[in-house]
Amino acid sequence: MSGRILGLDPGERRIGVAVSDATGTIASPVEFIDRKTENVELRLRDLCSEWEIAEIVVGLPVNLDGTEGPAAAKSREFGEFVKELTGLPVTLHDERFTTVTAEQALLEGGMHRGQRKEKRDQVAAAVMLHGFLDRRRHQLGDETDTRTGG
Repeated sequence: MSGRILGLDPGERRIGVAVSDATGTIASPVEFIDRKTENVELRLRDLCSEWEIAEIVVGLPVNLDGTEGPAAAKSREFGEFVKELTGLPVTLHDERFTTVTAEQALLEGGMHRGQRKEKRDQVAAAVMLHGFLDRRRHQLGDETDTRTGG
């Protein structure tokens, strides 16, 4: 893989944004896009250009029992929108517990409530993207073991 991966955690009001490093090892929170006040299409195009994005991962809110509800359907629609907008490959990735994990990390970091609100969506996107990168590395490692006999 060459190029960075953009992680998007879509919510009703905000879209959390994270970006991987060029090696696909580390996910870093970048920002959030406010759906009410920003041009989502323009901002997504700018982010893809600015970060030299090669692939996009969109968070998929799956229920605890593995089923999908209305929020998952909206994420799937958003993923299709992003794919058509950017022309880049888009993958959906399970985002269960990302917001809880992000909130916990921000609390442990000593952030006050107002600060956490500003950072939560982008940190959740980074948690989701990190999970995707870990899964991909694990799958590639398994394939390497199979090919090399080890």
